[in-house]
Amino acid sequence: MSDIGDIGGIGDIGVGGGYETPAGLHAAIIMDGNGRWAVARGRSRMAGHEAGADAVRRTVEAAPGLGISVLTLFAFSSDNWKRPPAEVGALMRLFRTFLAREARRCAERGVRIVVLGRRDRLPGGLVRTIEMAEAATSGAVSFLLRIAVDYSARDAILAAARRLDSLGANAEPLSRELFARLLAGPLPVPDVDLLVRTGGEKRLSDFLLWECAYAELVFTDRMWPDFGEADLAAAVAEFHHRERRFGAVPTPVAVSDDGTPGTFRGPFGASLSIL
Repeated sequence: MSDIGDIGGIGDIGVGGGYETPAGLHAAIIMDGNGRWAVARGRSRMAGHEAGADAVRRTVEAAPGLGISVLTLFAFSSDNWKRPPAEVGALMRLFRTFLAREARRCAERGVRIVVLGRRDRLPGGLVRTIEMAEAATSGAVSFLLRIAVDYSARDAILAAARRLDSLGANAEPLSRELFARLLAGPLPVPDVDLLVRTGGEKRLSDFLLWECAYAELVFTDRMWPDFGEADLAAAVAEFHHRERRFGAVPTPVAVSDDGTPGTFRGPFGASLSIL
């Protein structure tokens, strides 16, 4: 078994080639429900995955107009290797076909493709197609599409820790910012703002655990093949209705030692109340 330090996306710090993440929301989606969608219609599970690929296109096309600039999609978990070999093989072929077909279109639309996860267990043809798609879209700067294939957040965190250990005395002092860069690899991205899971389940399933520390979570019963622009717009609208406090409370009033309201000044002069 290969070392998890080989997980794609864990690269040298600061080798982003001057890349700057486009301004906007970072949305992440756990694309769940393909198989159940197909079974409910008397079709094969693979038909559901193929319909799910169409939902990916719709979502990527709709995202920029909704203020999303980074989209991370959970396509294949490291635990999905437990599925029947025939289904896994068909999924790998679907990934390859999708990337080969969409790379040029994405490049023309300013969409950069980056694939997260291990590559040592993927078929050679798929790895070559991933590399081709990443290279073909490397100059795109309008939108970042990240696709997680053979991905585990816990394994990615372990790989980042091993990378930090390998830096030894050359490492800067450990901080959240440093570890986040190690985790993101050569293309650093902001933490996830909005995480959506389709298919009715309500769990993270080992997806972007570090990056979702303060993400707003939206769960929908909509199966992924039926997910469209209106569903994404509803999730974004829900996000904007949430009050993001990051540990503080909305009213800039604190209680002083004698129990009377008072103002607490934060490190940058901001008035805060602390929970």
